[in-house]
Amino acid sequence: MPAIPHGADPGSAPLSAVLIHGRDRTAAEMIGLAERIGLPQVAWRALQAPGGSWYPESFLAPLEINRPRLDQSLARVEREVRTLEALGAARARIAFVGFSQGACVALEYVRQSPRRWGGLIAFTGGLFGPEGTAWDAPGRLDGTPVLLSNSDVDAFVPWPRTEATAEAFRRLGADVTLKPCPGRDHIVGDDEIAEARAILQRALQAQPDPVLEEES
Repeated sequence: MPAIPHGADPGSAPLSAVLIHGRDRTAAEMIGLAERIGLPQVAWRALQAPGGSWYPESFLAPLEINRPRLDQSLARVEREVRTLEALGAARARIAFVGFSQGACVALEYVRQSPRRWGGLIAFTGGLFGPEGTAWDAPGRLDGTPVLLSNSDVDAFVPWPRTEATAEAFRRLGADVTLKPCPGRDHIVGDDEIAEARAILQRALQAQPDPVLEEES
């Protein structure tokens, strides 16, 4: 299924963002989240998982249990990145925004594809694997801005896993913001939206003008 476009054109936008929904959620809901963030100068692209799920079991299960569906989902994200590249968006001008399952997929994709990305917003997510999993990567994130937010009472993503994920991304060279949301339900709160907006605004300001890039 092709991504749902929203906002600016990727060829001329200073920043593109891939939106990845949660389990049993929809791409259209992520467009609504993008509208809450605002930033009409961003080229948003919302992905839809087949059957509404990116992988079958909890992200805390052994990785093999969620394969091959997880690998297929990561490949879907890569295809969208390549589509954006073909439309004129360099990888340094591509960000990822995910919620819950989508946040876990975004985190795993960036970990496996380390480089300087435009940004990574992970609302209520963490890296895959049971307790004690060690995460490495084949490269560095070179200051990629990353937001991880979560509640201390979330039923699906334990706060300690989000903390451990933040530390793993710091070791990989990301510029990590860790935002606790005490008592919050399994939603994206307005304070998280404001934090995401601020990080993406900084990412926008850090991007070169694509028109000037082409002229040079």
